[in-house]
Amino acid sequence: MNPVAAADVLTTNPQVAAIQARLEGQIETLLASLPDAAKLSPVQRRDLIARYTCVLEGNFIYWMTGAYIALGTEESRAKIMDNLREEVRDAHPAMLRRFALAAHAAPTDTDAAAVYENLSKVRSFIGKLQPVPIVVTMAFYEGFIQRFMLYLADLAKRQGSSDMEYTDVHGVCDITHTAELYEAVGAELALQKQPLSESDMYEGVGLLRSLIQDIVAV
Repeated sequence: MNPVAAADVLTTNPQVAAIQARLEGQIETLLASLPDAAKLSPVQRRDLIARYTCVLEGNFIYWMTGAYIALGTEESRAKIMDNLREEVRDAHPAMLRRFALAAHAAPTDTDAAAVYENLSKVRSFIGKLQPVPIVVTMAFYEGFIQRFMLYLADLAKRQGSSDMEYTDVHGVCDITHTAELYEAVGAELALQKQPLSESDMYEGVGLLRSLIQDIVAV
């Protein structure tokens, strides 16, 4: 697995290239801020995996469905549909639940409460159905998750787990998904009649960063 493969995707659209460079910089910052897995206690490792599961298991398909509804080009919607089809066909939420159970990290009410506020903000953002901001946000998230998988797998192994199907699958497939989402960014920008402010363009990215910080807090 190449942890930087998603960042190597080339685009001839200078606006998309600028967006991608900005998002990659933010992903690098997030990855650099992750707590050292070797220094975490079993409880801290368990909590991190459980909070991640609490967020992704019941929300990722909703986020991508929101993107599908919001997007204006058939090209972009086809890419989102491919992603959704894979999530549903291969039962990725069930795959994630098995991953969490094998690491003794099934989410509890306490885990849900730890991410509730910022998760609710992300849900509300998705509900605005703004095409460009939503696809920029999902490109950021897919790019982060693809590179986060090695860390998540390390946590699970330290918890005594040998079930790495979830992290193995997403470490590979999310490279393609990220590249496709950047293509969708370009297609949706071409339809955007009014220029977006920076705050509008990256609103969802900021909300997701706060949610990720909730997940990895120790």
